[in-house]
Amino acid sequence: MAPGPMQQGAPLNWFGVAPEPPFSSETTCGTMSPNSLQQMEDEELTGDYPAEKFGEGDITEVIRPAAIVPEVATRAILVELSLRDIHNGGVWSADPANWSRYDGPWRSQLDAGGAALLGSIQVAYGTPTKYEITLYRATITKQASEMGWTVDRLCDEALSYGGLDLATCPRASLNMPPKPFKF
Repeated sequence: MAPGPMQQGAPLNWFGVAPEPPFSSETTCGTMSPNSLQQMEDEELTGDYPAEKFGEGDITEVIRPAAIVPEVATRAILVELSLRDIHNGGVWSADPANWSRYDGPWRSQLDAGGAALLGSIQVAYGTPTKYEITLYRATITKQASEMGWTVDRLCDEALSYGGLDLATCPRASLNMPPKPFKF
């Protein structure tokens, strides 16, 4: 019996052009050390930034109530952040947990060159609704602070791609906490 389309060993049929690999042939994929894997797991569990990114003298602010980016603005912001990606000659690096702002583009996929991190915004995609993004914490580095950057300015730059700023961005509603459970 010939293998079906979902069985192991089945040939892949491409319609049109096969997708390009995400990295050029000049870059190689390395293996992750157990320490870096543990660090990633710790970050996911605690929600903390990696220690090498931020240090003493950096400024972190929790955005309360959290800023909620509406669907239309979300789409515009994500498009603009991808166009301004550090690997495309821009200054932003966006992933589903953080939007990081650098002072210049990276030299290559794996080499930041002389680009210094200015700050990051912690975000949550798909909350409170499927197509919205919540901004809940932002940090700027000591170097960025010395250059005149503020948490508001960092957030305003990212939000401006969707026609918003932190002061006018819709906010999460804060409900009263539930009454304590009584026996």
